[in-house]
Amino acid sequence: MYLKKILWAVALIGLVIFGVFAFYIYGAMFSPNTAFNNNEAYIYIPSNATYNDVRNQLEPLLKDIDGFDALAKQKKYSTNIKAGKFVILKDMNNNEIINSIRSNNIPIKISFNNQNSIESLASRISAQIEADSSSLVKAMLDESFLTQNGFNKATALGMYLPNSYEFFWNTSAERFRDKMLNEYNRFWTTTRTEKAQKLNLTPNEVITLASIVHEESKKKDEQPRVAGVYLNRLRIGMPLQADPTLKFAAYQLPKYSNTVIRRVLNEHKDIESPYNTYKNPGLPPGLIAMPDLSAIKAVLNSEKHDYLYFAADAERFGYHKFAKTLSQHNYNARQYQNYLSSQGIRK
Repeated sequence: MYLKKILWAVALIGLVIFGVFAFYIYGAMFSPNTAFNNNEAYIYIPSNATYNDVRNQLEPLLKDIDGFDALAKQKKYSTNIKAGKFVILKDMNNNEIINSIRSNNIPIKISFNNQNSIESLASRISAQIEADSSSLVKAMLDESFLTQNGFNKATALGMYLPNSYEFFWNTSAERFRDKMLNEYNRFWTTTRTEKAQKLNLTPNEVITLASIVHEESKKKDEQPRVAGVYLNRLRIGMPLQADPTLKFAAYQLPKYSNTVIRRVLNEHKDIESPYNTYKNPGLPPGLIAMPDLSAIKAVLNSEKHDYLYFAADAERFGYHKFAKTLSQHNYNARQYQNYLSSQGIRK
């Protein structure tokens, strides 16, 4: 009889202990454990992060970090960290949080435009994904990669077509570069390649010319006409005489660093540079800035006309006056130069 009581007591104690343990496990797994008021919070887990790195990000977001620790250890998450961007929704429990940060790496949208160099592009991208600026520059200017894919340092920027793209936050520099190459190749459809060939231009040359067109005019409705002027000049062997290329050449010189050239002068036309299209026939070695897609398409679908000249229009800001003869162009140019002088713009 005494032994039976002892057994009942042991069994009862065991049930109590099991109940307490079950309650603790239930609480650790299924009770809401978020401490923020917003509908969601995000954490960014770097590649090669440790559990402590993740824990440090989670601690301000959770009510009970110890309960999370216990379940993370039980579910072996603490030894199997995944990199990426992850969401934690308000009132998620520990089990849901672990499932989310283990397998729900969220794609992000990155965008870029108006970058004038690989370095500035790398800086822009590094603010949006895990890869840092120096690793991006190294990957994007890798000589073997450029040679293998038909680029060089002067044309490398042309591979990155300005738009919005989907990436994972923990994308490496090499994976970013390789995906952008795929996007570039996808852009150059058979139809576009054939249009370039009819212009006697390679894709790199189309983008180089587009960069000049884009710097000349940001007006999408005018860009095909501007492109037509330059293509006419190339066709007859006339120098491009593009002022934006003079500015680009000038900005490479210490004399013009930290300056803004608002008026192209004769001294700029004397600069010794392969980008000086007043002195050198044909296209420059590479693009002078990142053109918008509209400018690339403007070159491929340029307006057919007989214009050989254009000058900025002082009466329609951002637009130009076009001319077929040098005398008409000189008249248009004098009007704009007089306008600049009236505004006190001397250089």
